[in-house]
Amino acid sequence: MTRNFVAGLALALAVGAGPALAQDREGWPDSFTVGTASQGGTYFAYGSGWANLVADELGISGGGEVTGGPMQNMALVHTGEAAFGMTTMGPAAESIEGSNPIAPGLQMTNACAMFPMYQTPFSITALSSSGITSISEIPDGAKIGFGPAGSTSDTYFPRMLETLGVNFERRNGGWSDLGGQLQDGLLDVIAFAAGVPVPAVSQLEVQTDVNIIEFTEEEQATILEAFPVSEFEIAADTYATLEAPARSVSMWNFAIANCDLPESFVYAATDVVMSDNERMVSIHRAARSTVPSNWDKNKVMKWHPGAAKWFNENGASIGADMIHGG
Repeated sequence: MTRNFVAGLALALAVGAGPALAQDREGWPDSFTVGTASQGGTYFAYGSGWANLVADELGISGGGEVTGGPMQNMALVHTGEAAFGMTTMGPAAESIEGSNPIAPGLQMTNACAMFPMYQTPFSITALSSSGITSISEIPDGAKIGFGPAGSTSDTYFPRMLETLGVNFERRNGGWSDLGGQLQDGLLDVIAFAAGVPVPAVSQLEVQTDVNIIEFTEEEQATILEAFPVSEFEIAADTYATLEAPARSVSMWNFAIANCDLPESFVYAATDVVMSDNERMVSIHRAARSTVPSNWDKNKVMKWHPGAAKWFNENGASIGADMIHGG
């Protein structure tokens, strides 16, 4: 009786273990990395978090890797130097077209969509002592930090501010470093493109008084017309500094996988992330948008077959023409 009970329990556990444990692991890598961005930004916090979650759940060594952000991640994943990465739709489209500045002319079509992450709002932060409370008040020749070279922020925010008539000196660096430079008076403004709350901004507002600068309605309309972005509102409870929602624009972010990874591996990793949103939100609040219904925000990349299989089993309708090799 006891032997039968144990056998039955083992069978029940095997049946209920879920896709991650039930998958055939043939061809799975022994370890993996997730290309993120610089420390102090949302990509690093979010990406390291889901990398560790997948590693723990699948019993594989894995973690986040500091990179230059979306453009470099597209290159790393395309070549297979990183199994996974994170990118925004703009840099993804440019990379697939062959206009990624890291490798001009190379069409990076071997980086596949894996799962939706969140929207990246474009926001501006200055010290309160600067007196800058609006984009129009940014002085000519202002030193503006745009994040790591080649990042989404560095790719698009300078163009946006130029479109709005701002004249500036461009500075690059990791978000934590730029936050320190702002606090030390070496920068006038930081222009962030990152999921909110941005860790560097949260740290800044604990240490000093800051202004989080929103777009006016007219500025927002101008940017919406000129760039591949959508309307966004930074909720008032995102930062202690905000007393009301802040008007912004945003661009969608997706996790990406090397298209040659085994289907069962990517299916299992996708299942780990997408099946427990509460745990993802505990990693970073931006993950509130990491839900299956946002699968349709990808209109740029082919899906990895393993990821497409998971989403189609969970309410999506990804056509064969949008699946790598399909």
